[in-house]
Amino acid sequence: MGVGFAVGVLGVLILSHAAYFTIQYRSLLKITEEQFSGPPINVVMELIAGLVLCMWAALTVPGKFLSILPQSDENQVVALPANLDFMIFNHRGKTLPSSMDAKFK
Repeated sequence: MGVGFAVGVLGVLILSHAAYFTIQYRSLLKITEEQFSGPPINVVMELIAGLVLCMWAALTVPGKFLSILPQSDENQVVALPANLDFMIFNHRGKTLPSSMDAKFK
C-alpha cells in the first residue's frame, strides 16, 4: 500500500460523501417542497477534489511502464496449429458482390 493507493481511497471516500450529501439534500428539498436546481457549491467542490484525487491515483498506482523489446524470448509469436474444426466457409461474406474482390487486389 503506497501513497497513491491511499490517495485513491481518500478520493473514493470524498466522492461517496458527496453522493450521500446530494441524496440527503434532495430529500430535504422534497420535505420543504422546493425544486432541485443543482447541488450546492460545496458538493461540486467535493466532486472536483475527489475526481482529481482518483485520477492522480489511477495514474500513479499501476507503476512505471516498461519497454517491450521485440527480441525478447517472452514476446515471441505463438503459431496455432491449423485445426479444421474452426474453419468456417458458410458466412455472410458470400453475399457480397464478386466485384469487390477486384478492388482489393
